[in-house]
Amino acid sequence: MPVQIVVGAQWGDEGKGKIIDYLSEHADLVARYQGGANAGHTVVIGGERYILHLIPSGILHPHTICYLGNGMVIDPAALLQEIGLLTQKGVDVKGRLFISHRAHLVMPYHKLLDQRRELANEQRKIGTTGRGIGPAYVDKVHRMGIRIVDLLDEATLREKIMHNLKEKNAILKALYGQLPLDPEVILRDYRELDEQLDPYIADVSRALNLGIASGKSVLCEGAQGTLLDIDLGTYPYVTSSTPTSGGACTGLGIGPTKIDRVLGVIKAYTTRVGMGPLPTEIAPESDIDLRTLGAEFGATTGRPRRCGWFDAVVANYAVQVNGIAAWAVTKLDVLDTLAEIKICTAYRHHGKEGKNFPADLAVLEHCEPVYETLPGWQVSTTGARTFSALPIRAQQYLRALTEITQTPIEIISVGPNREQTIFC
Repeated sequence: MPVQIVVGAQWGDEGKGKIIDYLSEHADLVARYQGGANAGHTVVIGGERYILHLIPSGILHPHTICYLGNGMVIDPAALLQEIGLLTQKGVDVKGRLFISHRAHLVMPYHKLLDQRRELANEQRKIGTTGRGIGPAYVDKVHRMGIRIVDLLDEATLREKIMHNLKEKNAILKALYGQLPLDPEVILRDYRELDEQLDPYIADVSRALNLGIASGKSVLCEGAQGTLLDIDLGTYPYVTSSTPTSGGACTGLGIGPTKIDRVLGVIKAYTTRVGMGPLPTEIAPESDIDLRTLGAEFGATTGRPRRCGWFDAVVANYAVQVNGIAAWAVTKLDVLDTLAEIKICTAYRHHGKEGKNFPADLAVLEHCEPVYETLPGWQVSTTGARTFSALPIRAQQYLRALTEITQTPIEIISVGPNREQTIFC
């Protein structure tokens, strides 16, 4: 399809990086629309492992042009480090990577505030990565953010840094006993970063709209997942932006009439990092260890992910709020050794069953999952390249997911490598 949004349908970490890489072979443009370096996409090609935090995984295809949209908050030092690592691996990004001049910058005080707030609120931790993403979005909404375009005018950059640091240094000193940050040091560092970033700065909205008008194939890539959306997720245990499909339009500067379809990426089970409810979470004392089987550790932080059974209540909610037309199901192979596999079909709360995803966190925390149990296939799926080559019970499991979500499966991942992918 000409313009397709690829969105995570759980709490992030669904394997979007691999799916974007797979789809990028036939895409002209790939654009990231929100988030920052708090997200990580892992792609394995020929045994080589690539971990990307800001740059879309479409960059690994030499013909694909990649964009970082205005909805992102960008740490320039992290971006340049990522560019350097790709260059070392033989991936040339020059002329293929562009950053919106309207994107906001993550500043040193954002990272410091993020880390200090988490440490100071031990009882009410959100579980942030400490990368400064939340405070950067706060400043954006507070209309005191610093944007990429501000790097191009030293007088404007200086005035904004001086103004912001008056407030930030006062907060850091009063609340956290932190020594003040030096505005001259920050100004010097960001001037140097600007010299390296200049070739990448562009009007991304215009470039994408021109590309769409000329018939180019576009993939819009979100970070995190539906249940981490600032409006629609498990608030307050969410990210600070809009990973759902609606965020693509505002985060890239393209109109909703330009979107052709939405592909949802969902694991064959459920995981989340950080705090907040996870209704289908498997107890640590259980003999089923999906964390080890699936190598469930964060690509950005290395933090262990909490794991649970597939949650169809979550999946159906994701279809509802994103307009998902089809699924890409990842990590099917992680379930290969299990004798039984559960699917949560509903929640039970105070004796009543329901299939709606509750907005009230207190309700969600006390919901009991209602399970349907299917037999496992206990045969490796990693070598399958067609749906018919999968074990019969694996096919039955996937058909059950399709039926309960009323959404067809289009792509199945049976391993981390690019070639371990089935297109249905």
